[in-house]
Amino acid sequence: MIVTTLPVDLLYAEFGTLVRERVPLAPYTSARIGGPADALITVSSSEELEKVIGFIWEHEIPYLILGGGSNVLVSDRGVRGAVVLNRAKQVRFEEGEAPRVWCEAGVVFSNLANRCATRGLTGLEWAATVPGTVGGAVYGNAGAFGGDMSGNLIWAEVLTRNGRVRYSVHQMGYGYRTSVLKRGEVKGIVLSVLLGLNPATRDEVSVKIEQFVSRRKTTQPAGASMGSMFKNPPGDHAGRMIEAAGLKGTRIGNVEISTVHANFFINRGETKAEDVQRLIELVRSSVRRKFGIELELEVELVGDWSA
Repeated sequence: MIVTTLPVDLLYAEFGTLVRERVPLAPYTSARIGGPADALITVSSSEELEKVIGFIWEHEIPYLILGGGSNVLVSDRGVRGAVVLNRAKQVRFEEGEAPRVWCEAGVVFSNLANRCATRGLTGLEWAATVPGTVGGAVYGNAGAFGGDMSGNLIWAEVLTRNGRVRYSVHQMGYGYRTSVLKRGEVKGIVLSVLLGLNPATRDEVSVKIEQFVSRRKTTQPAGASMGSMFKNPPGDHAGRMIEAAGLKGTRIGNVEISTVHANFFINRGETKAEDVQRLIELVRSSVRRKFGIELELEVELVGDWSA
């Protein structure tokens, strides 16, 4: 049975200063939206993450893993149980004819792409504009500019209730912005990954990254957002459909559908998650009426969404 009262004393006894109570989560999300966590536990290594998750599983504590905080919308009521903030950021490069990079799941993905560039290693240029952490990218098969995680992953080390297990790229069951982890077919937490790269020159990789960054700036809005709100339907683009429904620039409270790209919702101030949810439903109903298409969220709603 899942606990209904968080055993904070047990958490403090086990993890000490890693634990903080009633911490607002908005500063830890890319959209800067969200209520408090009952307890926030910050880990700085995959070993600490494994220990914390093992304790949470043993005591059946509700939990959420938070990396870069992109692609999530945290409820105004916050998150019941424990939020584990993953700051495990160790990186090791293996260079040669078939270079690879191993890293922990809390590494910021765009930073990793730029570190590859400084070493003249190609393959992750597409990730230079992707928000969030490597763990989140593995979980959701993040992608941009024709690349995605399925094209680079060799294996992901996943913590399951049976211990650490390495899942190959084929075992991850990747599809468009999904995986066996995101679909819930495998219950586990990404600890670390091994990614395949190719040798190049520093200038070649840097130029390609600059081109992607420039394209991103002209096609996607600046400001606090969750990233792409909806998945693209087969053969179409969610942003085009939202714009065609006449919703570009529509605002509820302080959240606005971007005038640059309609599949991005921008936080213009002290925005409530409730207003974002209302705007999501407005978009879905409008697109459904106009196109007969049910848009599927790419962003995950997390936390306490009870009435």
